Amino acid sequence: MPPPLDIIPHLLDGLWLTVWIALGGCGLAIVCSLLAGLGRRSQDWIVRSFSATYVEVFRGTSAVVQLFWFFYALPILLGIRLDAIVVGILVLGLNIGAYGAEVVRAAIEAVPLGQRQAAVALNLSPWQTMRHVILPQAALMMLPPFGNLLIELLKSTSLVYFIGVTDLLMAGMFFRDDTHRNVETFGMLLLIYFGMSMLITAGVRGLERRLSHGQDYGGAR
Repeated sequence: MPPPLDIIPHLLDGLWLTVWIALGGCGLAIVCSLLAGLGRRSQDWIVRSFSATYVEVFRGTSAVVQLFWFFYALPILLGIRLDAIVVGILVLGLNIGAYGAEVVRAAIEAVPLGQRQAAVALNLSPWQTMRHVILPQAALMMLPPFGNLLIELLKSTSLVYFIGVTDLLMAGMFFRDDTHRNVETFGMLLLIYFGMSMLITAGVRGLERRLSHGQDYGGAR
């Protein structure tokens, strides 16, 4: 049976909102991953402790509870009221960023010690060593797990349904309630989420192929 394409126009507004939340969350997650991953290896115990606390809190609590906390509890405690879409981007970015921080930390530590020793021999500063020697090699190791995390973030965008955002899932639920076309509606939702996940996979693999050039010696591979 061909896919029920007549459903797509009813899902477009929710689809674009899901895409924007996913893109915003991905950007924030990448930044948080790098900062917290590097922070966990900092020589400053304050930075190290702050990074570890962030990672453990956001990894150890439910994303749904985090959404509720930022959307409902934060205005009561601090008087800060954020738009539901902003809350979705913020929570998903922080949540996935906490997992990504461990990916960054592990990838950096996996770069062979000889690479750091070579950088010292070349009189590179710690920042130059990290930027020009360690991160380019670690980035290649980060990509596969980061791809999985970004797909997980995409799927988690459906959680914003709980704070009233009319995302792809809610748009589908509205259409289902109006038409009672359960199989077609949820089948189309599955196809759309799967298609977006495949786009992320293709992008990550393309970037991995690009970064792998010149990385087959002395380092990450």
